[in-house]
Amino acid sequence: MKTRKVAKIIKGLKTSDGAGVSLTRIIGNPELSMLDPFLLLDEFGSENPDDYILGFPPHPHRGFETITYMLDGKFRHQDSAGNEGLLSDGSVQWMTAGRGVIHSEMPEQSHGLVRGFQLWLNLPKKLKMMKPSYCDIPKSEIPQIDIFGGIIKVIAGQYNNIKGPGKPHTGMFYHDIMLDKNATFNMPLIDGWNVFIYVYEGSIMIDKLVAKKRLAILKRTGDLKLSTQNKSAKFILIGGEPLNEPVARGGPFVMNTKQEVLQAFSDYQNGLLDK
Repeated sequence: MKTRKVAKIIKGLKTSDGAGVSLTRIIGNPELSMLDPFLLLDEFGSENPDDYILGFPPHPHRGFETITYMLDGKFRHQDSAGNEGLLSDGSVQWMTAGRGVIHSEMPEQSHGLVRGFQLWLNLPKKLKMMKPSYCDIPKSEIPQIDIFGGIIKVIAGQYNNIKGPGKPHTGMFYHDIMLDKNATFNMPLIDGWNVFIYVYEGSIMIDKLVAKKRLAILKRTGDLKLSTQNKSAKFILIGGEPLNEPVARGGPFVMNTKQEVLQAFSDYQNGLLDK
């Protein structure tokens, strides 16, 4: 079995978004602008309400999907399509912006730990103007599989023929994995797919050590083999089929041409984005 090696290790950039929510931008920063088909990955996490209390007031999106995975805490989602949902510990919000949606994500708690990830998944050109959709995925609907030396949660894609509830519009998988100390983990991967691992607790060893709060981009051929050493680890493992299409970005809009982005801004300003 050929195993994938680490192509690059990335450290995220501390920043803020929304109405001042403190976060670390791991994909979508100057060091890593995107990893096709992934446009952005943010980690947010704090026990200080000042870091999250103002949330993400109403803002627009067009041309991609947002996947918010809440490890701890509660956020309320509302959007212009009439959808409403509560993100709570261990749950996922999967929103396909398509041709356009205006949504808000506001905290439902005023103290305690709020922690999670938001991933932006690009839509292929043929689906960018599709009808928006929204799906709340409670913790109870995410398969949790006991593996030797750990646990894997299948959010999207599949592991050992067990499918996750996420329904992406392009090829991808999203797993949250917890390994005990001195454990190993193997998984077949599709050659040519872009795959990355972000470690949020502990550290792992591939062919290089990947420390806490580091993103490892893997090379594009071979299967995955990794291990822990003298402490346990938690990490998200995400992979996707590259779209290999032009990408034009303008804030909350991701299209294929600059003109399409300008049209999105015009539609938003004229109240037509979500019509």
